[in-house]
Amino acid sequence: MIYTCYEMVRDCRANLPEGWGYFATEYVPLVRRVLAHYAPSGDGALLNRTLLALREPQSSLFQTLEPAPERSFVAELRQKVLAELPAAAPEIELDLETLAAALEPLTTVEKQAVWFETMRYTPPETGPMVKMEPATVEKVRARAAELLRGRIDRWSSAILAANGPALGRAAAAAATPDCLPVKACLDLIDGRTTWRGREESERHVIQCWRCVDRHCRMLEVVEMLRGLTPLTPEEAEPFRQLLGIEAPKASGWKRLLGFGG
Repeated sequence: MIYTCYEMVRDCRANLPEGWGYFATEYVPLVRRVLAHYAPSGDGALLNRTLLALREPQSSLFQTLEPAPERSFVAELRQKVLAELPAAAPEIELDLETLAAALEPLTTVEKQAVWFETMRYTPPETGPMVKMEPATVEKVRARAAELLRGRIDRWSSAILAANGPALGRAAAAAATPDCLPVKACLDLIDGRTTWRGREESERHVIQCWRCVDRHCRMLEVVEMLRGLTPLTPEEAEPFRQLLGIEAPKASGWKRLLGFGG
């Protein structure tokens, strides 16, 4: 019997060990991967603090019971993990309105290539996600830098990455009635959208930074899930203890054979 992500969310919300045990085994590696990218200087203590914050009753990660693709859950998990990270104030502040005005001449995919810079991805890392050669990503970002320099008084080559968290929050808050739902975004990524539907979606996305952000986050989720390996029972045990998850009860035949209590 297949245990789904939806069932895990249901069981975690009910504080059942089955749900939390599955979360520890399947999604601690994902949390590690997110932290390794966004907080590379962090240690095990940061991972533990983040997991304990997700375990808190007030955490909204497991509040929805709507059946949804695993990638939707992972996108929400990513947001919750990033919310636990301390955000240093950038030396030079950049607001979303200024960035949007500067980058208005760019195409949708070019805006995505630039937005991945706010998410701290290099051109070689960004290229496969937006289906561009790394050299092309570099050229797009160089053009974006020139466009942005023409609108601000102070400049730094790290301005986009430094303002990434604030820009991400601003984009997520800039919802419109025409914004694409997560399913439509995944359909675009998976190639399940008709040509007409794709054109209509791109007409909206090219002028909506909330949807640029969401599309990039979903592309990132697809990349982060690639090659992810669940923890073994031995590897998961410290996290089960950390989260206060009860040990699974062995079935009758295992008890008879002495394999569990």
